[in-house]
Amino acid sequence: MATSSTANYDVNGENRISDLVVGLELGANDYLSKPLNKEELLARIKTHIRIKKLRTEKAHIRKTFGRYVTDEVVANLLESHERLQLGGERRTITILTSDLRGFTATSERLNPEEVVKILNFYLSTMADIITHYNGTIDEFMGDGILVLFGAPNVREDDPQRAIACAVAMQLAMESINQTMKAWGYANLEMGIGVHTGEVVVGNIGSEKRTKYGVVGKNVNLTYRIESYTTGGQILISESTLEAVGRMARITGEKQVQPKGVQKPITIYELGGVGVPYNLYLKREKELFVVLPEPISLQYTVLEGKHVGENVFSGTIVELSAREAKVQAESEDEAYLPLPMTNIKLNFSSDMCGSGAEDVYAKVLEYPAEPGHFYIHFTAKSPELEAKLTAIYQGLS
Repeated sequence: MATSSTANYDVNGENRISDLVVGLELGANDYLSKPLNKEELLARIKTHIRIKKLRTEKAHIRKTFGRYVTDEVVANLLESHERLQLGGERRTITILTSDLRGFTATSERLNPEEVVKILNFYLSTMADIITHYNGTIDEFMGDGILVLFGAPNVREDDPQRAIACAVAMQLAMESINQTMKAWGYANLEMGIGVHTGEVVVGNIGSEKRTKYGVVGKNVNLTYRIESYTTGGQILISESTLEAVGRMARITGEKQVQPKGVQKPITIYELGGVGVPYNLYLKREKELFVVLPEPISLQYTVLEGKHVGENVFSGTIVELSAREAKVQAESEDEAYLPLPMTNIKLNFSSDMCGSGAEDVYAKVLEYPAEPGHFYIHFTAKSPELEAKLTAIYQGLS
């Protein structure tokens, strides 16, 4: 708080006004002229103490709640009471969802403290990247993340930043897995889906419990798109590809018909983004070796979150670093799982110790001769991982 050093001023108060202007321009937030009035001085001091206290409390609120919702959401809520009202508005935004492949199965082999340690490290890294690209983290769901680009604040380049963020997240997995290896854990693999469409954004819930979020069929469609990914993959919708234009580097496409969607849709594999980000994924081609002694197994198709009733037998006849070629016990189509479906595998005791360890994989779209199909492992025990790696390295 500044005070004036001018004791004399004319009747019109021109000198006082001049001093006031100069003081405020220099950064003062209040003004007292001489001779000072004790009561006025104390009143102004108390006012500034209250103002500082309110600012400190508001900053504390922003910092505290910024750990639960993004700073943008907190700022919007604090700006006016109207922003706290229940309700929403229709808006076209870009949605990003990510999920760790097979982490649920992996976490069953760890104690709760280890699971929390890994998740906190992984989510902290991802949150920093998402914040850098001005994404709004709507929710952490276990190892899954839901991110909004275009809510609460709209920017012209929301779709572009969304796909750049997705590539940056995948690139960060290399350093994450270096730490995982140092800690003695298996590598993590993440899949990402990105979609652009109309949703309802706003405050959802009740007067007692409210959440800023999004609802609508396009949120569900984003999750469906992400479910088709294998570890390390990014799949984007046609609407997102149209929105970002030529900056997207597409390495493949496929037609799928997600649950709840009447017609098949085309989704695209994102290999990188061009100017101004210039971020590109490293995709190493899988090199398969033929096994002189096939590895026996049993497999069951997963129907959503449930294990199917039918159990089939087969053998691994070819192996790569992360994938395998399986020969079913019959060429009948009933024995062959459909591409992009998830399956549960069980190996014999000589491969997995007790033999009770569940292994998970996703069926790939690679062309194969009758009675065969390819899989990408999404979760396997450390014992099986070590044995398969030894077999593969010994043959390659």
